Amino acid sequence: MTDTFTPFRRRPIRVINRVGEELRARGVSVVDLSADTLRRRAEKATGLAWIADPQADEALDVLCTSIVEEADLSLLGSFIIRARMHGILCTRLRVAELIRADPEITSMPIGPPIVIAGLQRSGTTMLHRLIAADPEVRAVGSWEVIHLLPRKHEKPGRPTIRVAQTTMAELALRYLNPRFFAIHAVEADGPEEDVLLQEYSLLSQVPEAMLNVPSYSTWLRRQDMRRSYEYLKTLLQILHAQNPRPRWVLKTPAHLENLSALLDVFPDALIVQTHRDPVRTTASFSSMLAHGHSMFSDRVDAESVARHWLGLNGAMVDRALDVRAQRPDVFVDVRYPDLVDDPLAEVERIYTAAGFVLTDEVRARMDEHRAGHAQYAHGVHTYDLEDFGLTADEVRTVYSRYRAAFDL
Repeated sequence: MTDTFTPFRRRPIRVINRVGEELRARGVSVVDLSADTLRRRAEKATGLAWIADPQADEALDVLCTSIVEEADLSLLGSFIIRARMHGILCTRLRVAELIRADPEITSMPIGPPIVIAGLQRSGTTMLHRLIAADPEVRAVGSWEVIHLLPRKHEKPGRPTIRVAQTTMAELALRYLNPRFFAIHAVEADGPEEDVLLQEYSLLSQVPEAMLNVPSYSTWLRRQDMRRSYEYLKTLLQILHAQNPRPRWVLKTPAHLENLSALLDVFPDALIVQTHRDPVRTTASFSSMLAHGHSMFSDRVDAESVARHWLGLNGAMVDRALDVRAQRPDVFVDVRYPDLVDDPLAEVERIYTAAGFVLTDEVRARMDEHRAGHAQYAHGVHTYDLEDFGLTADEVRTVYSRYRAAFDL
């Protein structure tokens, strides 16, 4: 761990994790995160039998082994990850049961989506939330990511319990690490990245963004990610059935790695790639990663995390350039300075390319959203490349092809 990175810890959390260290030293295992145990717990909780799926089962086995052997979870982190994995597996079983009972859901059309795919800290969140302010556009809500399926007796269009439960999770996150909100604000009723839906496929970047799981990361790079995007489409169809709107906007930097798979599943998608000099963004994202990892482990090697993602991101933008060479017609480019200077002008360019109309009413809604989401509302985020053992020259070298392509 670098000398400049110190995980934020409230005293009760330090006490809980210290107990975990003492138990570990005595050889006592408190939380069982083995794949077989998690499968059985999901079956018991849902009353549904586990459905064999070779790729998903292998993914779960590799991920759980990587977590147990490599993630170095704190006691609290172990409980959080177990709860998260339990939720994912229970939802998979319930989704399968829902489709069995109503197979027509998977025939529901998903209109050509706007897909925002730029490097982290390049304006993707700002642009995503701005477009999601359009009442005709459907985005994945934070509460939907955590609580995908309706509760019994829930009124259509009124997911009060699910929103309330997600709000409690947001408050818990604020308690665990309020510094994280200065980096990336999480809002229970706001739009969220659809990569968190892909996590339900067990094929996503989410685990390596949260934890040190190098074995899973290596395994993931070898997989055919079309299955992940096919599952994402299924979940979007389920969400669309609950709250249909004419258009979808999706967003996650992770799409840069898998644009070929995405376009196989969503052939009419419009890809909006945001651009900002990676020398300006890498330190900020590295800080975000370190703070995220620290919620689950007391020992975060911030430099190792930063270097892993520097290499991964460099490979991602290079893969995106390869896809652009084959399908230049599906891309719209947005530069960060232009987005900050006149965001609605950039949205209008995107809407024109997508065949949408940016009406005065929608403009007013987007202006209202901007007024209520001022920069630094959750505090100022400070960081430096040196905090993570990186130099500007290293970053420029990794991104040399990408920076040259867009004159960054």
